Amino acid sequence: MTGAFAQRSIQIAFLGVVGGAWWLLTSSHAVSPLFLPPPEAVYTAVSRLVVAAPFWSAVGVTLATIAKAYGIAVVAGVFAGWLVTRSKFWTEVFEPIIAGLFTIPITLFFPMFILFFGIGAGSKVAYGAVYGFFPIALNTIAGLGRADERYLRAARSMGASSLETFRHVLLPSAFPVLVTGLRVGFFICFASVLGGEALSSIAGVGRNIALAAELMDSARMYAWIVVVICFAVSLNFVMTSIENRATASEAARR
Repeated sequence: MTGAFAQRSIQIAFLGVVGGAWWLLTSSHAVSPLFLPPPEAVYTAVSRLVVAAPFWSAVGVTLATIAKAYGIAVVAGVFAGWLVTRSKFWTEVFEPIIAGLFTIPITLFFPMFILFFGIGAGSKVAYGAVYGFFPIALNTIAGLGRADERYLRAARSMGASSLETFRHVLLPSAFPVLVTGLRVGFFICFASVLGGEALSSIAGVGRNIALAAELMDSARMYAWIVVVICFAVSLNFVMTSIENRATASEAARR
């Protein structure tokens, strides 16, 4: 309890320092409002933003795009990881390849996604799915590879099918590592979709951020960014809690 309280206190203090520094910089006119608008201007912009219909339309487009991209990444990543770990030989062959591909900045290939899928949501779905695939696949491989061989032999000796072995042995063993991969993959997917919308899109939250920057409406641009940060922090809190529970459950099981 004390450790958790200390962590929350430090986090709140950090936010206070950031907010205080922001207020001091803007109130002292050390930074032009064009680059850093006052906190009260951003608050006003957020208040106006969230009651406007275009805001919810943009949020809906972005959330739908993220959901599609993440769904594809999860299915493809888990399935690919499961296939690779069916053989130790294939694990040794493909795991370094997938890890090596993950180090390549996929942003370099974003124009290709635009070329193939257009500037609509399709290119952002494909872009986010490809980027989110790698951490999910790598963590699936790592998680399934840590299953105790004794449990696998016992399951096979009792006549368990491949699906039953996966469900009752492999998945429980891999779950904590898999959840970490799902969390990392989600936020990579989240950032990829927003980045793709900011670079080239006709709708969405990222497009609105880029549009506000083009119009030099810094208060509105920061308002969009604040909304994204609040959403991302809330999601991170939820997914971290799920990950911690999965880890605690695995530790208790062992």
